[in-house]
Amino acid sequence: MLKQLRKYKFDFTTILLFAGFIGISYMVDWAVGEELFETTFWRFLKEMLTILPCMFILVGLFDVWVPREKIEKHVGSGSGIKGIALMILLAVTQVGPLYAAFPVAHLLWKKGCSLRNIFVYVGTFSAAKIPMITFEIGFLGLKFSILRLILTIPVFILIAVIMERRLRHKTYKITKPE
Repeated sequence: MLKQLRKYKFDFTTILLFAGFIGISYMVDWAVGEELFETTFWRFLKEMLTILPCMFILVGLFDVWVPREKIEKHVGSGSGIKGIALMILLAVTQVGPLYAAFPVAHLLWKKGCSLRNIFVYVGTFSAAKIPMITFEIGFLGLKFSILRLILTIPVFILIAVIMERRLRHKTYKITKPE
């Protein structure tokens, strides 16, 4: 237990400072702290508690049901354009906030997905999900949405290729999961 406390002392300190700030805000009747706790904190906490358990269940099932060889074959280092297309397709069809993409990205990485394809997935997830695009079309118009997608997806691919080249050697030697 003491080892865990030492390992996560920054996290525990941050949580304690936040709790202290909220407690003091209520004691001195400071509206900013109370509003932060009652609106922002509770809203995000509820959102996370409703989305993340479902995501972790789906990620766990994906981990058990999909063999590593399939991931390596379709979206691994040698997958090329097909792997990029599959990552874009996976990203645009998912729903939820950006933090829901990270457990999926980690599992893909663990299963042998290339670094380039993970960057494409996270970038596309952040900007091109179908539910988000439908709202965007409603507010900004079809022309704008199509133009934005035509410009952003290739930029994500270019950034992913550059990042993979820059990080390939360091990442594979140090943090590549077994």
